[in-house]
Amino acid sequence: MGKFLMLLCAAALEVGGDALIRSGLKGGGGMLMALGAAVLVSYGFMVNLSTLDFGRLMGLYIVIFFVVAQLTAVLLFREKLRAPVMVGGAFVIVGGMTMACWRS
Repeated sequence: MGKFLMLLCAAALEVGGDALIRSGLKGGGGMLMALGAAVLVSYGFMVNLSTLDFGRLMGLYIVIFFVVAQLTAVLLFREKLRAPVMVGGAFVIVGGMTMACWRS
């Protein structure tokens, strides 16, 4: 569970950093973009602190990132989830979970 929470925090940092840069580009100014860049660097450290091997880590991380990103798009940017995103997202989730959970 600890690794999941760490990856959830990393996803929140990545999505948050992207959102700050997006807000800065849409008129919020350079400070928001600089803060977004700093948050993205923090994400890079957080996601790589895990002891999972990199391929399995990225599989699980991509699933978490996708879900957090879509929640942010809907709740913060008031975007609507459309069918292509939901269908493609289902593939992302199935693919990421396959990579993360398949034991060979």
